[in-house]
Amino acid sequence: MPAQGPCRAAAIGHTGRGDYGHGLHLAYRGLDGVEFVAVADPHEGGRRRAQEQTGAPRAYADWRAMLAAEEPHVVSVCPRWTDAHLDMVLGCLAAGAHVYCEKPMTWNLADGDRIVAAAAAAGRCVAVAHQGVYLPRVQRLRQALNDGLIGTITAVYAHGKQDSRGGGEDMIVLGTHLMNMMRFFVGDVAWLAAHVTADGHELRPADVHEAGEPVGPVAGDHVDTYFAFRSGVSGFFDSRRSQPGGARRYGMEIVGTAGIVSLRGGTGSELMIYRHPMFVPAQTDWGWEPLDMGPDATLEDGNRWAVLDLLEAAAAGREPLSGAGAAVAALEMILGAYESQITGARVNMPMTRRHPLVDWAADGR
Repeated sequence: MPAQGPCRAAAIGHTGRGDYGHGLHLAYRGLDGVEFVAVADPHEGGRRRAQEQTGAPRAYADWRAMLAAEEPHVVSVCPRWTDAHLDMVLGCLAAGAHVYCEKPMTWNLADGDRIVAAAAAAGRCVAVAHQGVYLPRVQRLRQALNDGLIGTITAVYAHGKQDSRGGGEDMIVLGTHLMNMMRFFVGDVAWLAAHVTADGHELRPADVHEAGEPVGPVAGDHVDTYFAFRSGVSGFFDSRRSQPGGARRYGMEIVGTAGIVSLRGGTGSELMIYRHPMFVPAQTDWGWEPLDMGPDATLEDGNRWAVLDLLEAAAAGREPLSGAGAAVAALEMILGAYESQITGARVNMPMTRRHPLVDWAADGR
């Protein structure tokens, strides 16, 4: 970050091709010491709208021209579509900027590794918009869990949104948040095993297809994955297409020796705790009850806290709470499910860097 003067911030969007993601260009509003200087978008109408939303004094059709002219210290790479992320993030790092990138950061592991290596070589930080882990209430929950809120954690059960995208698409578009948050709570994965099906049959090469938005190939409408975390915790992820309840299923249960915590919603907006009866005083009612970890927050709050953490990480020379390396690890948990289904075996981490579905679908095996 600059030794003196305001931090210069900018944003790259692409209206009609991922737009501005979940409002990543608005993350700088009201931040002390930050001057938002420019937006870039090749679409004239979208560019004008983003300039109005952010109050940026300048707007560019070409993001490379913006980087050269403005020399920003931090840039939001906003498009929701992953196909543009690699070039944009690498371009920002080469220009000397730290990056706040929409999730999923990349659609394949090799591209993710390139970003991690480029950030290290440039001495810059890349934070990823897994907003949940930046929220104070989620951080307080992790501290409470570490302090023994429900005893020793033994398992985490995560559930996708399970709407019309249920299965493979749900696993990468929304599951990336869950995989990242599981790691935030209980650490790295040692190995995984999974079962992926489509229309009730074992996955076939013909089931591989492009998702509704370009996040790489996906497959299956039913995913069940088991994770063996290095901490000894067992993890689970499930997603089925078009399940009743939709978004209200999205979240996780964290199981401990003394109770269970239920976290629902992308921001943990619904927190509940169940204390095992043997740990509740006699003559006391027991069951699920609300768990207060502070006020609720929005995705916009998450973006703002993510940028603040990014700036602090850059100043301290540490990794952001959800950095590029964490994004690659979450993607491994996703792609590993396909690798396990295709090979019929457990998958050790780190896994092969090729995308499991690409060669399999091309070979038609």
